Amino acid sequence: MTPASTPQLPSALAPFLIAPQFVERIWGSLDLRPWFDHLAAPGHPIGEVWLTGDDCQASTGPCAGLSLAQVFAAYGPALLGPAAPDTASPLLLKVLFAQQKLSVQVHPDDAMAQRLGFPRGKTECWYALAAEPSAAVACGLVPGSTLDEIRTRIADGSLEQSLQALSVHPQELIYVDAGTVHAIWPGSVLLETQQNCDLTYRMFDYGRPRELHLERSLEATRFTTRAGKRSPVPLPDREILVDEDYFRMERLNPAYEWTRDTLAATTGPSLAYLFVCAGSGRITGPGFAPIPLTPRSVVALPTNSPDFTITSDPGLELIRITPHWPAR
Repeated sequence: MTPASTPQLPSALAPFLIAPQFVERIWGSLDLRPWFDHLAAPGHPIGEVWLTGDDCQASTGPCAGLSLAQVFAAYGPALLGPAAPDTASPLLLKVLFAQQKLSVQVHPDDAMAQRLGFPRGKTECWYALAAEPSAAVACGLVPGSTLDEIRTRIADGSLEQSLQALSVHPQELIYVDAGTVHAIWPGSVLLETQQNCDLTYRMFDYGRPRELHLERSLEATRFTTRAGKRSPVPLPDREILVDEDYFRMERLNPAYEWTRDTLAATTGPSLAYLFVCAGSGRITGPGFAPIPLTPRSVVALPTNSPDFTITSDPGLELIRITPHWPAR
C-alpha cells in the first residue's frame, strides 16, 4: 500500500490502539491466559506476543486496519517528530512466555548488522511482568571466558557454565546491549523492548533441530558489555526504569495528571507507546473516540497528536516506552 492509497488524516494524528500478533515458538505456551485471552492450537505453542511489530495492525482511529509498517511509511513524520533520523518504525515490543529454555544467542550491534546488509542491530531490555521464585536468565559471559573455551563448551554441551545467571523478580528491568551472550529460561513473563530488528544468532540450542550460527554468534560476541539489572530512578511523577541509546522506559505514577503536554514535558516531543501492565483507564481528547486502556493493551501516542488526557481507574499500571536515537 502506498501513501496515496491510505486514508486522508487530520493534521494531528490521534492516539490509537494496536492489535497484538501471536507468534509461534517451540519453547512457548499453549495457554496465554490470564495475560491474553488466547489458546494456541495443539502443537503450536505461542512464545511471543508482538505488540508493535510491522505486521501488527492499528485497531482504532483513521489508521484502523493498516499495518504499522503502512502507518509508518505513510505518516512517519507525524508519528516520530523531527528528531528521528528516518521514518522507520524504531521499536519492537513483545511479551515473552518461555516454557522451556530459549537458545543461547547473541545479537549484532548496528555496525556489524549494517556491514552484513541489515539496517540496524539489536539492543534490548526485559521488564518482568511476573516471575516464579526460581526464575532466571543468562546475561553475559563469566569474566575470563575466551573464544576457545566458548567453542569447546558449545561442542560438549556445557556452555551454561560460562554464562552469568541472574535471578528475575517482578518489576525488575534487565538491560541487554548488543553483543551480550544471553538466554531466557522458564519461570517469568517478560515485556521486551528492542530495536526493531529480529536478527538473532543462535550459539547453542540444547540439542533442538534448529539452525545454529556459530561463527556469526562468535563474531558478534562482546566479552564485556553493559548488560545487567538496572535500579529504577524514582521521580515524583514516574520511575525511570532504563534510559539508554534506542529507548527509554518509565513506569508512570497514575495519581499524576497525564496529558499530551505533561508527557511531552518529561522527554520533549516524541512518539511514545503506552503498555498497560494491569488495571484500566481511558484516553480522551477532542476529535477522537475515547480509547480504553485494558490489561496488556498498547496505545501509540504520535508526536503530532491532538490534546489528550489519561484517566486512571484504581490499579492502573502504565509503562511508557519512547525511542531514543544515539548521537551520530
